[in-house]
Amino acid sequence: MKKIALVAFLLTAAMCYTPATNAQVRFNVNVNVGNQPQWGPVGYDYAEYYYLPDIDAYYYIPQRQFIYFDRDEDEWVFSRALPGYYHYDLYRGYKVVVNDPRPYMNADYYRSKYRRYRGCYGRQAVIRDCHDERYRRHDDDDDDDQGRGWRGRGHRRGEDD
Repeated sequence: MKKIALVAFLLTAAMCYTPATNAQVRFNVNVNVGNQPQWGPVGYDYAEYYYLPDIDAYYYIPQRQFIYFDRDEDEWVFSRALPGYYHYDLYRGYKVVVNDPRPYMNADYYRSKYRRYRGCYGRQAVIRDCHDERYRRHDDDDDDDQGRGWRGRGHRRGEDD
């Protein structure tokens, strides 16, 4: 009987002695407003990719790279600038924010889901024209990523049409 009482006492003491586990709540807030290009759409604190439905291409914000499909090579190409044959104005074309990993690997899905945004030129506010302080840059970085200073359609910033 003494053995049973001793075992019960030890078990009770062990349960009382065990440190309480504290629940840990992890809350991540991703913000990359400062990394988004000046031609990016307004209203997103975080964006990883932009899908450009007019030209069926993507822009990967963290690496500042365009991703487009080269039909001749039958592969996705990663480049700091779009090839000249696109003649695409990044400031006027519609951009869809996509936060899925490697969306170009599911290109058919994005083409069909966002085809209605093709031809929606000038219908989206861009960061360059926004007056919200969170989009303001405090450095001299010219990051429009279309050939250093190019707006698209062959115009340099500040030049008249």
